[in-house]
Amino acid sequence: MNSKLKDINVEILFKAVLSLQTMEECYDFFDDLCTVPELKALSQRLQVAKMLDEHKVYSDIVNVTGASTATISRVNRSLNYGCDGYRIIFDRLDAQKKD
Repeated sequence: MNSKLKDINVEILFKAVLSLQTMEECYDFFDDLCTVPELKALSQRLQVAKMLDEHKVYSDIVNVTGASTATISRVNRSLNYGCDGYRIIFDRLDAQKKD
């Protein structure tokens, strides 16, 4: 677990996210929680991570996502040296596709 994140308020936030049961609940909660640009930035990072995981080159990622090379580098560092959070999500989403 990342000790930089460990905090009671972050834990409450994560428990709140884990309690969501439908896509509609996710939309409602994140619409209340985040501004549109904040949510778009989070979703952009996930898209960048997926493209990096698929071995796409930076120039293609910039063209498709509009992300800066600094953002792409940050996401790439997380993919290679992070806590494997992206890997967990990608594996689970892939498993859902197969079901």
